[in-house]
Amino acid sequence: MSNTLVIVPTFNEKENIEAVIRAVFSQEKQFDILVVDDSSPDGTGDIVTNLQQEFSNLFLEIRKEKSGLGTAYIHGFKWAISKNYDYIIEMDADFSHNPNDLIKLYNACAEDGADFSIGSRYLNNKINVINWDFKRLFLSYFASKYVRLITQIPIYDTTAGFVCYQRKVLENIELDKIKFVGYAFQIEMKFKAWKKKFKHKEVSIIFTDRKKGTSKMSGSIISEAVFGVIKMRLER
Repeated sequence: MSNTLVIVPTFNEKENIEAVIRAVFSQEKQFDILVVDDSSPDGTGDIVTNLQQEFSNLFLEIRKEKSGLGTAYIHGFKWAISKNYDYIIEMDADFSHNPNDLIKLYNACAEDGADFSIGSRYLNNKINVINWDFKRLFLSYFASKYVRLITQIPIYDTTAGFVCYQRKVLENIELDKIKFVGYAFQIEMKFKAWKKKFKHKEVSIIFTDRKKGTSKMSGSIISEAVFGVIKMRLER
């Protein structure tokens, strides 16, 4: 058993899931993987189940229905805490997050002393995104700036989904009180960790848009983020 769990939420990721699992397990450091699958009709869960015969440190939790990225991660966080992992990493299943960068996030916490580390696309306002159209890039980049302005949180990539948490952060963040399930979930997690005085470190990564499968981004997810940030600020 590794001291670090990589949580990969999935819904209809049959084109990517086996390759991303093998890429994580090919790293020099041993990582365990938990796939949280929302009963994908395309058979993603079946692919993971078959791979479990090959990898003893691959775990699968299947939820009854698709109920949001945030709730999938919270399910995974609680599972990780119950298994006493020291470090818990969020990662997408579609290779937008490079598995080779996992060690950067781990080292930022395990060696550099951060309580949580962020794989940042926009560190020091430098944009490291490949294959996004201008509209989506504009939206993401200025969403992070908007969050910084409204909340005063000192993080460049506030909407990043490639994050490593020490277990103590997740144990103290009151996961059952996390309100948002979509795009705003990532913002709320960072905001609450920052409010509790946990130390963070951003590490520069190159984000590459998915080549296979379909994006889960929607207008309602973006709306949740825009208005959710204002609500978080007012509550603070």
